[in-house]
Amino acid sequence: MTKADLVKIISENTGIIRKDVAVVVDSLLKSIKDSLIDGNHIEIRGFGTFKLKSRKPRMGRNPKTDQKVPVPKRTVPTFKFSRDFKVSVINVKTVK
Repeated sequence: MTKADLVKIISENTGIIRKDVAVVVDSLLKSIKDSLIDGNHIEIRGFGTFKLKSRKPRMGRNPKTDQKVPVPKRTVPTFKFSRDFKVSVINVKTVK
């Protein structure tokens, strides 16, 4: 599913025109990104939590040359699904 598909579905379910729905969806995504940039985490009850995690520095390997390469400490965005979300999709058949 793409963002355009999401906008279409929301528009059909609410009766709001797609242009207005697209503005709301874009605003939601920008708010999530800006909040993470500011170092905050976002919790959407029943869906999940967006957070930033620190990765420790480590030694990696260049697969082309098999040479060891230092990987510096970094901060990465993560998402953890809520328990309610996991339970609701646990019985869905695997897509082949």
